[in-house]
Amino acid sequence: QVQLVESGGGLVQAGGSLRLSCAASGRTFSSYAMGWFRQAPGKEREFVATITWSGGSTYYADSVKGRFTITRDNDKNTVYLQMNSLKPGDTGVYYCETAPVRWAIQNHAGYDYWGQGTQVTVSS
Repeated sequence: QVQLVESGGGLVQAGGSLRLSCAASGRTFSSYAMGWFRQAPGKEREFVATITWSGGSTYYADSVKGRFTITRDNDKNTVYLQMNSLKPGDTGVYYCETAPVRWAIQNHAGYDYWGQGTQVTVSS
């Protein structure tokens, strides 16, 4: 079955950086779009970033545009999220998700598998 395992979360001060990784298995990784979503306590899961199957196109939530970068390495079956200039509002559990399509999707409903998540906490 499809498995997604996130890593790289932690506690960081505002202005700092973190790099999240997501290792995928059980699906032909290079054929499908990937996305990152996050969920803060008491809030709904929200879109952060998505990337097409080839990595040729990426899309970001307005709140992270210019600070976060999503990339993928299809040889390693891994997707990354580089997060710079972190703010307390970026705090939450970050989920890696895979969609059964090649093009990028910004809606969580379009994804069919996700990992357990990794906690990111940004202190002020």
